[in-house]
Amino acid sequence: MTGPASLADLARERLVWRAAGTRTVLTNGCFDLLHPGHVALLEAARREGDLLVVALNSDGSVRALKGQGRPVVPEQERAETLLALEAVDRVVLYEETTPIEVVRALLPDVLVKGADWAADEVVGRVEVEAAGGRLVRVALVPGRSTSAVVDRIRQP
Repeated sequence: MTGPASLADLARERLVWRAAGTRTVLTNGCFDLLHPGHVALLEAARREGDLLVVALNSDGSVRALKGQGRPVVPEQERAETLLALEAVDRVVLYEETTPIEVVRALLPDVLVKGADWAADEVVGRVEVEAAGGRLVRVALVPGRSTSAVVDRIRQP
């Protein structure tokens, strides 16, 4: 797969995966300027199940969250890069500022976020846990963030 899947297609696939007992993991983010911190998060997420789906903020969603000038890398290129990683099985784009509709449509077995998010702040945690799934928070790699990379690039 070279591009993102539609949410409708993924929801249909999720039914098949669930019936087969495939443990589905979901994480989300902007994944602009992919760096080792992202890779560590994605690899940790993949170890939590059989299949990893990444909900990727669209360009408009990234702008709404991060401001003008972001994303640096367009959504299709970010999706292709994520899909090239061995840890990532599917990517789905979402336009909203949170992935709640993706979470509700897929109800993954495991929802993964970086440990910089408090458990009670993780969008979709309540829905996933109510469906019998669990939240996993992954420790971040210190000093590795897209904002830090962008700041270094912008410094004279």
